[in-house]
Amino acid sequence: MKSVVLPIAPLMVCAALSAQGVFSNKTQAILEKVIQDYPHRFIDIKGEQVAQTHEATEYRSTVQLPGSSGIITRTNTPARDPAREEVTWSCSFFEPAGFERAKSRYREVFDQIRNSIITGSDQKTFILTTGQYQDPASDKKYSHVFFSLLPGVGAEKRLHVELSLHEEARGWKITLSVYDHEPAGDAQIASTQK
Repeated sequence: MKSVVLPIAPLMVCAALSAQGVFSNKTQAILEKVIQDYPHRFIDIKGEQVAQTHEATEYRSTVQLPGSSGIITRTNTPARDPAREEVTWSCSFFEPAGFERAKSRYREVFDQIRNSIITGSDQKTFILTTGQYQDPASDKKYSHVFFSLLPGVGAEKRLHVELSLHEEARGWKITLSVYDHEPAGDAQIASTQK
């Protein structure tokens, strides 16, 4: 009996580990692909143009989370100065089933990416870390958490990763963003949500 159990035990452990992390690994792999393309200003994952204003141009992202829509936004700078151009990759999905379901999904995405090990474009390895997680509240229309890449070196030093949850007319929107400009402060965010 012992001889049968011993060979089966490793198979059961492997099956349990792979079943547990399938979506998590996809989320981490997508985020890694986005971060690897950051030094190229997301050019390798940029799809067709979907919108343009005086301030910015939006493109469909060829890399996105399952069930979401991904957008790359490039600011339009005077004289198209690439050194001053800001780029953002964001992937959003709606949760129309109500706040509790959106809160649960927000936490799920948070758990999938926190402390992820990310390999950058130059094969440097980073850990995606965050400060204290706070549960969103239904009376608060906007919640977010920032992640940092440690160690903060190279081109990725300027990179910000943000997970946000906010209420819209048709439900709750969860967005994962990667960008190279300074994040908006809580005061700015709160004023835009009133």
